[in-house]
Amino acid sequence: MAEKKRRGEDDGDERLNDDATVDDVADDAADADEPVSRGGTATRKRAHAEPAEGRKTRKDTERIGLFARIARFFREVVAELRKVIWPTRKELLTYTAVVVTFVAVMLAIVAGLDYGFAKAVLWVFGNPS
Repeated sequence: MAEKKRRGEDDGDERLNDDATVDDVADDAADADEPVSRGGTATRKRAHAEPAEGRKTRKDTERIGLFARIARFFREVVAELRKVIWPTRKELLTYTAVVVTFVAVMLAIVAGLDYGFAKAVLWVFGNPS
């Protein structure tokens, strides 16, 4: 079983050597000033996307009318529905049977628990009639 390194032990750790140069110390100090987010990779600079010169803004274009937006919505819905992989008739019947069977089993369990708790409550508190 391998022993784990403990804090304070400098078993060949280069950061703890006295032979560190001034450049190494300066790099470590610069790295310490930069924030590091959890779970990600620390980078010095983030690349920002430059806005395209030809990009039109909302101010440059006219606002699209209500009916045009509704028509666009329906065109996109039809386009998405064409991408769907529809089940075959056999698959559809199988899935339907599985769902109906599962619902029937859950209904039986809930009905049984309801009946049992009702009988238990009547037994504990007595029958009012």
